[in-house]
Amino acid sequence: MTQKSFLEPLGESALTVFGYIGATMALLGQTLLQMCYYPWLRWAGWMVLPWKWPLLARDRRWNLLVDQMEKIGVASFPLVFLTALFTGMVLALQSAYQLQRMGAENYIASLVALSITRELGPVLTALVIAGRVGAAITAQLGTMRVTEQIDALETLGTDPIRYLSVPRLLALLIMLPLLTAYADIIGILGGYIVGVCKLGLGSNLYMRMTWESLKLKDLFTGLFKSAVFAAIIATVACHEGFETRDGAEGVGRSTTLSVVISFILIITADCFFTALFYFVFP
Repeated sequence: MTQKSFLEPLGESALTVFGYIGATMALLGQTLLQMCYYPWLRWAGWMVLPWKWPLLARDRRWNLLVDQMEKIGVASFPLVFLTALFTGMVLALQSAYQLQRMGAENYIASLVALSITRELGPVLTALVIAGRVGAAITAQLGTMRVTEQIDALETLGTDPIRYLSVPRLLALLIMLPLLTAYADIIGILGGYIVGVCKLGLGSNLYMRMTWESLKLKDLFTGLFKSAVFAAIIATVACHEGFETRDGAEGVGRSTTLSVVISFILIITADCFFTALFYFVFP
């Protein structure tokens, strides 16, 4: 009896976890499949022909994508700037405390550059976007669900995944790597400010140590991880929004759950891909 009572909650928890993973993966697969219906070739042709731009501006799906890119990416630049700048400054100060005792303060630039591009830039940017954008997506879609707007879309013959999920996933896949590259630059700038102005390192020496330590692999791995984080944020946020129930209380619960799950999955994925890139593919 005791063994049964112990195994039942464990089995129920396992079923809940695997059921959630299956539901989110199914949503991701449907979203990626719906992307095939987007007029990629037509958009590419219009973008290189200026006299076709009015047609591009009248395309409804293009306008949905651009609107999400502005909300997700452009509006996040100030927050990412502050996060990356102070992270680079703090990292330079903390590393200087130990490296100066060993007479190796010249390596502060290398440490800051590698730490920012490999780990801190992608991870901190993704966490910031998950907290700001992921919560907003879940709250918006959750409100649409409890007010039956999504049901109205289905009644009118509009696929909610194509209309709501695809533009958000696309916008995150485009903007999060750009935000990560921006955070890398600002983080290195923060380390440069501390190293040159506070620690007395030469400007040319700092820049030379930075560029010599960075490799193409470091930049690629950070941008690749940011694309994976974008898929995680969009999928979890949209899933929680679509599954929202119980009115305003349910919206708040889904929003909180979306942010928490996104944080956990981002850290887990970062650990996995770090081990993959630096142990399996050194």
